[in-house]
Amino acid sequence: MGGLSSERPVSFKSGRAVLKALQERGWDAVGIDVGRDLAKQLVEQRIDAAFIALHGKFGEDGCVQGMLEVMGIPYTGCGVRASAVAMDKITTKSAVRHLQNVVMAGDAVFRKGQLWDDELRLPVVCKPAVGGSTIGMSLCKTREAIQDGLVAAFTLNDDVLVEEFVAGDEITVAVLDGEVMPVVRIVPESGFFDFEAKYTEGKTVYEVPAPIDDGVREAAQAAAAAVYEVLGCRGLCRADFIVREDGVPVFLEINTIPGMTATSLSPMAAGAAGIPFPELVERILLSATYLAPEVSPSGA
Repeated sequence: MGGLSSERPVSFKSGRAVLKALQERGWDAVGIDVGRDLAKQLVEQRIDAAFIALHGKFGEDGCVQGMLEVMGIPYTGCGVRASAVAMDKITTKSAVRHLQNVVMAGDAVFRKGQLWDDELRLPVVCKPAVGGSTIGMSLCKTREAIQDGLVAAFTLNDDVLVEEFVAGDEITVAVLDGEVMPVVRIVPESGFFDFEAKYTEGKTVYEVPAPIDDGVREAAQAAAAAVYEVLGCRGLCRADFIVREDGVPVFLEINTIPGMTATSLSPMAAGAAGIPFPELVERILLSATYLAPEVSPSGA
């Protein structure tokens, strides 16, 4: 938990909740604040399996997963490829664009230093290609605001995804080991699910199971399952959508290490499916795995 990204404070919340749940279930679990000395800490602590509660760069993007592969330590969640692809919003959209049941908003991609020259309909949302917790994201209603949005996003990433804003209810679908969970509807007080709305108590109402049409629910769950499968995801992931006025769920992104407190969205959905938080955490741990090594430890 912790780590080196801008989402470090959020990661601590997830990690501490997971650690507490594992210890309550009788596991010999320790918390590791991830720094540049992570490999040394893993060796010194004699870690048998790693529960990854990191969010953002260096933790959710395949970096830590790759190191654990090399060290031969089983870990929770997605592998290197799925983690890297899902972390990048632009790459994710490219990877799932061929799926007929996955609808996405119109978009344009900008490289650092590039000025706005697209004809997307306003308003638009500027998003750093890599990152989470809506950090660096801007809702832009004028062309002047777009330049400011690009500048803000470029401070975090060299690539920026600009998407046409989709009005409607925000919903999310957690997928656990390929099984879709009940849909959660997100109702932010401000109307925009930004960092403040996500992490300030009382700023957002969460409804699960979401009071939505069965057709919308089934379409969102099918799309989430399709994205999970085509990216090769493992463990617990969460796909986010906006439901358009015509009832079509528009796919936004998939999170390979979603928030893991008892009141986070994915555990909330699992709870509605009859899976209490400690049981969910243990189930994720028991799915920890890694790829078979290319050679034996002896080099034979």
